[in-house]
Amino acid sequence: MIIHSPYDDVELAAVSLHDFVLGSAAGRGERAALIDGPTGRALSYVRLAGTVRRAAAGLVAHGVTKGDTVALCSPNSPEFAVAYYAALAAGALVTTVNPLAPAGDIARQLTHCSARWLITIAALAQASAGEAAAAAGVRETFAFGTATAAGQAIPFAALTGTGHPDRLPTVGPDDNAVLLYSSGTTGLPKGVLLSHRNLVASLCQTRPVHRVGPDDVLLTVLPLHHIFALQVTLSLGLAAGATVVTMPRFELEGFCGLVQDHGVTRAEVVPPIVLALARHPAVAGYDLSSLRLITSGAAPLGAGLATECAQRLGCRLKQGYGMTELGGATHMVPDAGGGSAESVGPLLPSAQARVVDCASGLDVGPGQPGEMLIRTPAAMRCYLDNPEATAATVDADGWLHTGDVVVADREGWFTVVDRVKELIKYKGSQVAPAALEAILLAHPAVADAAVIGRPDEEAGEIPAAVVVLRQPAADTRLTGRELMAYVAARVAPHEKIRRVEFVTTIPKSPSGKILRRLLTGPDQPAASSRPSALAGRPR
Repeated sequence: MIIHSPYDDVELAAVSLHDFVLGSAAGRGERAALIDGPTGRALSYVRLAGTVRRAAAGLVAHGVTKGDTVALCSPNSPEFAVAYYAALAAGALVTTVNPLAPAGDIARQLTHCSARWLITIAALAQASAGEAAAAAGVRETFAFGTATAAGQAIPFAALTGTGHPDRLPTVGPDDNAVLLYSSGTTGLPKGVLLSHRNLVASLCQTRPVHRVGPDDVLLTVLPLHHIFALQVTLSLGLAAGATVVTMPRFELEGFCGLVQDHGVTRAEVVPPIVLALARHPAVAGYDLSSLRLITSGAAPLGAGLATECAQRLGCRLKQGYGMTELGGATHMVPDAGGGSAESVGPLLPSAQARVVDCASGLDVGPGQPGEMLIRTPAAMRCYLDNPEATAATVDADGWLHTGDVVVADREGWFTVVDRVKELIKYKGSQVAPAALEAILLAHPAVADAAVIGRPDEEAGEIPAAVVVLRQPAADTRLTGRELMAYVAARVAPHEKIRRVEFVTTIPKSPSGKILRRLLTGPDQPAASSRPSALAGRPR
């Protein structure tokens, strides 16, 4: 049974993403488009439009041609937005990179997508990003900041001068726009290829329900290298003429201070931030009365916590659902409310869904759990250079298999209840067990290992390692904390192992596949007498 959106279909603009977002920017004059949270430095709409065009011309002058890949590795800042839209206007395919990732991971991504230009911050240009760029054969690196701080990188400001010929390529809706790396429904990260048409379609679908306006002030606290902040906060906000305040990383008192100082009206967050806003005593020291609406996404949020946060702050709190592979959001509770507190809302306009039994693939009825399949004009083109993974995710009829188990009621409102996929969601960020297992198995004292998600009130889930040692546990001095430190030195912060449990065997199928359900359920194998190690409170 196909479930349709309760809204009328919307007209999908057939333009490039940068034209859709910034087409009216010059006419908005000196109104603030972007504000750098830490410094208060503002960039007006007219200056944003001009700076983006000059930076795009600068990239072209440095050899960027239509279809080339430009990597963007930076914390949230106004410069991130300028670089993003400039690279798109230059005709490039933009791949965003987690600035907290280790050099090896960055190098793999740059190599996989054949990036020849890298835009980053000065500190990273002389550290992990610079090391990765050298390993991947990047042609030129541009760095935000002063020429002195940039070191051997070219200062990004050199691109925004007036000395470059203002000749930009024609970029159409069917050209490739972004390549965002996601673990998809299983396995290691894959490059999700999205066109300008995909991204613009998602914005056109979202704005009638998530009604950002020119009087709104938005806070971008979620990382802009993820689809949620990139689309729902940044692009939707700028297209609507709102003011977007950037925050390079979440810190509770800094978040509250920016809301208070800038009169923030809307914020997109993840459940751990909701938990902090609901319960941390520091929140009481700030005036957050300007905040009208909080939208939580990236992971399910319980009704009790949602209600607790909304009541404490005196604002509405709603949920939404989306995926990188779906170009942004596909479900959203309307600004006016409705449904239950744990619901992610109905489908956005011009989207369809099915809910199918996880075993048989047959459609289930209202109120019955099943995997959610989505069909939308915003869905990805493919996983780059991975036709097998693409075919496993998008079937012949165009249904994208999300790997998420949902329940849809008779009115077409959806609640996410579980996941088919094995990914761990730590504070809304995806953690691929296979990557951590490979690191653990490289340790000389580890005979076998599995990584699973353990429930955690603050983080949603924490990555936990179940480990078999090469020698009896009683005879080894290897501790869980030592093993956690070993992994931490080789991964991004959100991928750290937070708990180690020593066991005598890892349950597997005849084909060698780890039976994770036996590790997470009541039938999990008994741990050895060696106590497990906890990493303390997740950070």
